[in-house]
Amino acid sequence: MRDKLNIVFMGTPDFSVPCLHALAKSGHRVQAVFTQPDKPKGRGYKLIPTPVKAAAQAYGIPVYQPLSLRKGEDAARALETLQALQPDLIVVVAYGQILPVEVLELPAFGCVNIHASLLPKYRGAAPIQWCILNGETETGVTSMQMAQGLDTGDMLLAESLSIGEEETSGQLHDRLSELGAKVLLETVAGICQGTLTPVPQDDALSCYASMIRKDMSRIDFTKSAREIHNLIRGITGFAFLGGKRHKLLRSALSERTVDPALAGTIVDAKDLTIACGDGHCIRILELQAEGGKRLKTEDFLRGNSIENGMKFETEVL
Repeated sequence: MRDKLNIVFMGTPDFSVPCLHALAKSGHRVQAVFTQPDKPKGRGYKLIPTPVKAAAQAYGIPVYQPLSLRKGEDAARALETLQALQPDLIVVVAYGQILPVEVLELPAFGCVNIHASLLPKYRGAAPIQWCILNGETETGVTSMQMAQGLDTGDMLLAESLSIGEEETSGQLHDRLSELGAKVLLETVAGICQGTLTPVPQDDALSCYASMIRKDMSRIDFTKSAREIHNLIRGITGFAFLGGKRHKLLRSALSERTVDPALAGTIVDAKDLTIACGDGHCIRILELQAEGGKRLKTEDFLRGNSIENGMKFETEVL
């Protein structure tokens, strides 16, 4: 048994930050943080630190930002740094790089990953979005012992939560990131106490959550109302109204039924209810017109002349 561990943390985006906060406040020693290189943003292309880097600096934790852990001089220097640190454990949370076997085998307790799904379902880069796209009503966070495959390591702990009917991927992201911190602390405690029993994943139950492509956001209103609603919740949809591109940011399922031939047509301009291809409808709650601001539907309708019979199109006509 161990009371405290020396830990190297690897992560990059906002999702990773609650896990780093939890470790930094836990009494374990976070020796170093590895994160992706800073990226230029804005008109001046100013280099912006990753969210994890900013959090690490606030705690005074040394930060390393190798371009790669697998090849080149950066990888060699990173391995030398890790060998010098000799961490008991490496924690990986949405780092964005694949760890080579030399790194996986370096810590005494290996490398642990916090993944935003109930493995073996939704391995891969975009589990949160795909859960909503596929209409799942439950998801969660799994900690696993990392192996060379993509999210294929033995599972350590998992905790689930329900997905709301109108919950967006952004809202779910925030809840899962907090849950991830809780699961991580429980996992580290289990490692210290020697109480964890790794469980192999059943590959037959797995599915892959591939990266989201921009073209996936195009809305085809000939699909069912629920499919369209899930697309809007999962990745934000877009369609064309009056020749202008509109992002559809939040929606709700409507109880109204119509002729499926009206797919894409506004059937109630008072609350922006749109017909879908299965004869059901959705209501748009928030949207953003091309060149405009994100608006709630009531605000959008006050500034735009919208009438029944107008139609959202998949392509510009």
